[in-house]
Amino acid sequence: MRFIDRIKERAKKNKKTIVLPESEDRRTFVAAEKILKEGIADLIIIGDEETVHKGSRGRDISGATIIDPAKFEKLDAYVDKFTELRAKKGMTKEKAREILLTNYPYFGVMMVKMGDADGLVSGACHSSADTLRPCLQILKTKPGTRLVSAFFVVSVPDCELGSHGTFVFADAGLNQNPNPAELAAIAESSAESFELLVEDRPKIAMLSHSTKGSASHPDVDKVVEATRIAQEECPDLFLDGELQLDAALIPEIAAFKAPGSKVAGKANVLVFPDLDAGNIGYKLVQRLAKADAYGPITQGIAAPVNDLSRGCSADDIVGVVAITAVQCAAQD
Repeated sequence: MRFIDRIKERAKKNKKTIVLPESEDRRTFVAAEKILKEGIADLIIIGDEETVHKGSRGRDISGATIIDPAKFEKLDAYVDKFTELRAKKGMTKEKAREILLTNYPYFGVMMVKMGDADGLVSGACHSSADTLRPCLQILKTKPGTRLVSAFFVVSVPDCELGSHGTFVFADAGLNQNPNPAELAAIAESSAESFELLVEDRPKIAMLSHSTKGSASHPDVDKVVEATRIAQEECPDLFLDGELQLDAALIPEIAAFKAPGSKVAGKANVLVFPDLDAGNIGYKLVQRLAKADAYGPITQGIAAPVNDLSRGCSADDIVGVVAITAVQCAAQD
């Protein structure tokens, strides 16, 4: 069974309520019809009646709850809570009301905050910053979290590498140039996410253009130090670095370049040295290997709120909603 099919089955067994705030995008309604038909999640779609009617034409979304913020009976309570949360930043009730009525991702995140929904998926027509900013302002970080980061679950067809072709690529969506401590935190969070979603033991490769000292450069030093920190903080993790990608994935190359490593040749969690490498890497695999890539999935926020690539398909939205629902269930 494919990774995403397993995720969907898990989501169906513990159905959660997910908010889709992008009613201005046709893909939202194409995805919503599939989600409702498959029974993956209960859905709340945010939008005014005219926009929803126009966008959903020809699609059966009768099982979704449609909420127009301007007519929502709890709007005043949302305004009060949002004002309270941002009071130290100078938020007024007037400004809070304006934001909630015009910026639907903010309204959707408030629904999660107020317990009227379990999670949110956005980003088909909003930037990552516009999707994640409301989360960080309203939901804050999960207790014990040192760094909010983002990853993609990449599932490569007809591939036995990784976990039967499934990998986590991190950070491929949020942190531009993490320092060694931040890279270590990304590795630790990604291991937890991999274990939750893939249900296999994570084997984390700290990636570089060098393997075990084959090159000398401050960029290599950063990955070496990140590896040391992560191994010290989480000694039970299967984690190693610095590793070139081929040494991380291919057993024959690993035996030559990194003999004795518990991870080399077996990696399923790939931690990239910076956002450029992570973003380019996942898109190369997605486009050239025709892989499924779901994300950016966030880790470290107090409730599951996930981003989408603006180039996503409706099926990508379905997959990320299913992943979000599984994350929600794990917080029960």
